[in-house]
Amino acid sequence: MTIAQLKSLLYLPANRASAVAKARTLACDAVILDLEDAVQPDAKDEARTAAVAAAHDGGWEPRALFLRINAADTAWHEDDLAAARTGSFAGVVAPKIDTAAQAQAIVAQIGGRPLLAMIETPRGVLNAAAIAAVPGVAGLVAGLADLAKALNTRPDPQRRPLIYAMSAIVLAARAADVACFDGVCTDVRNIASLRAEAAQARMLGFDGKTLIHPGQVDPCNEIFAPSAEERADAQALIAAYEAALAQGRGVATWNGQLVEVLHVAQARAMLARA
Repeated sequence: MTIAQLKSLLYLPANRASAVAKARTLACDAVILDLEDAVQPDAKDEARTAAVAAAHDGGWEPRALFLRINAADTAWHEDDLAAARTGSFAGVVAPKIDTAAQAQAIVAQIGGRPLLAMIETPRGVLNAAAIAAVPGVAGLVAGLADLAKALNTRPDPQRRPLIYAMSAIVLAARAADVACFDGVCTDVRNIASLRAEAAQARMLGFDGKTLIHPGQVDPCNEIFAPSAEERADAQALIAAYEAALAQGRGVATWNGQLVEVLHVAQARAMLARA
């Protein structure tokens, strides 16, 4: 599974042994062992050691295992980078990436692993296209809680104050041909809220969503996975186009809609993702 095919990315505190063990049984596409927000300052060293051990112990397949490091302006950053290089991680998640130069500096220090850059400040949103274009950046992750705080927005279940920033992140990712993932739903016991956010994120073009509770995994997978109806429609659209080609026509109609090669490419991409 490529990074762009990930639907559900679950954050876990790296020093929570029981949660890490349980994660190996969950249906999430990726696990992000967190050294940052989920770990208190006096437990950073313990969490880092535990994360490296968990990576070496294995058992994560088919899940991808990422490490979220602390920001570059913290005392833990350099040690986190060293841990990322020594552990068997599929990639690194870096918080509060504001500029392409910051992304480049981290890429240079993580031993060729792909970087998921978190966009969670106004400056990061404005520089998202340049960040996404950095070689080695494999995706952008929306950090919407910090962004909402920085923007001084009011709470809104529909996330309307953040739509511009979310779309900017998607646009930047698509321009650079990298993945993009929605931020977390902090109302962890409200599955309806999680489902609404995931549906909105998919509508906006995100590839998947970051999560903070195991109960969010299955609903997220359901929302981001093409439905049986969508798969059937895609197959029918492709068949209509191929039939038109066999008759010497470059376009077709299906279900009352004009079908061109770009629609076929979208349908095939969706089936590949499914």
